[in-house]
Amino acid sequence: MILLNKFKNSTLLVIITAFFVLSAPASADSNKEKEKLEAFFKDLKAFTVTYSKIKGLYVEEIDNKKLFTNAIKGMVSGLDPHSVYLEPKEQKTLLESASGKFGGLGIVITKKDDAIQVISPIDDTPAYRAGIQAGDKIIKIDGKLVRGMTLEEGVSLMRGKAGTNISITILRKNAKPFVVKITREIITIVSVKGFLLEDGIGYVRISSFQSPTANLLEKTIQRLKEENDGDLNSLILDLRNNPGGVLNGAVDVSNLFLDDKGIIVYTKGRIPGSNAKFISDAGDILDNSPMVVLINKGSASASEIVAGALQDHKRAIIMGSTSFGKGSVQTILALKGGYGLKITTARYYTPNDRSIQAKGIEPDIKLKNIKLGDEKEDSITETSESDLEGHLEIEDPTKLSTKEILNAQESKKSEENKKALDRLEKDYFILQARNLLKALTVLKK
Repeated sequence: MILLNKFKNSTLLVIITAFFVLSAPASADSNKEKEKLEAFFKDLKAFTVTYSKIKGLYVEEIDNKKLFTNAIKGMVSGLDPHSVYLEPKEQKTLLESASGKFGGLGIVITKKDDAIQVISPIDDTPAYRAGIQAGDKIIKIDGKLVRGMTLEEGVSLMRGKAGTNISITILRKNAKPFVVKITREIITIVSVKGFLLEDGIGYVRISSFQSPTANLLEKTIQRLKEENDGDLNSLILDLRNNPGGVLNGAVDVSNLFLDDKGIIVYTKGRIPGSNAKFISDAGDILDNSPMVVLINKGSASASEIVAGALQDHKRAIIMGSTSFGKGSVQTILALKGGYGLKITTARYYTPNDRSIQAKGIEPDIKLKNIKLGDEKEDSITETSESDLEGHLEIEDPTKLSTKEILNAQESKKSEENKKALDRLEKDYFILQARNLLKALTVLKK
């Protein structure tokens, strides 16, 4: 109590007292409990001394609310790259993202060092069309240095009214910094696209995992079967640059291809509520036809759950490069006054007890990022979860109905589909997957 008396600020005294009451052990009889109590007071002293110095010496007077908010932010962000203390405006932005319709660029990002790192661009968005790549670092936003910004501040600057312009300065491996000008649009994500590459070989691209994704995938595969005048002989499932999304979307997609009951994914955390197992139902919509799943460094979270489940069940061959390695579960809690807390509460594990966190999914067949035509490797900076400081981000799924998304798909012009097929014909990963599937189909016969 002597320590507390040295500080005259009443607000600080109340908070410290409350902190002590909540944190002190119920009994201090054992030596271990006494040591914990002594350590608690030592840490508390460091906090209060720092607070006192800031209040007395900082060049401008700072109110208590700002100091305590900053202290909480630092406490949370120091846990890992995905835990965040959200002020009301940031919480509102997060909820806005969850609606699936917002003015922005269409990139999934994280914070790395003094820059904002692109995990992946989202298909058919301004960022995607502008050529933004997984691994790019954003160092300026409209001329403002990203150094010192929080991730949420960066997101807020990039969000804006549809039709407005923004300039971002990109740092890319083996290239000088360059400026990209992008016009913001309403981002409405169409998560599933499918094409019949040739007789019997289907191609499906999932750009993010949302609640309706499995339903859309099922309808897309059914359409491809009709176009093929019969069942598909094989399927390429493209999860490259898919940053993830909702857990249930990944579970439901995996379930479509697994014929036996078994674990798809399970989570483990400190509290019972964070421990869960997700089990598949019998029934494979492809009737065990050969399947290749494409992944790369931009495949994260829910994408890794699907790839890991299909790999462990020996249902599909995983091809590409090692995935991002984001194997942690975040829970969003609403706090008083409009504040929010996004905090990591568990880790993901594949059916064979592999942790995805900071490791990613290793493909069965590794491929380099080669462009057909010039045989040069793409200069994409390979960044993964394990590269992030304090490592243990689409996080915010759309809530569009299946009907809305299907209508959006139907509105695509045939010319756009032709261009997409032309791009697929020149895709080295898909060429290799097609060759493998042809061989597997022959062997199956």
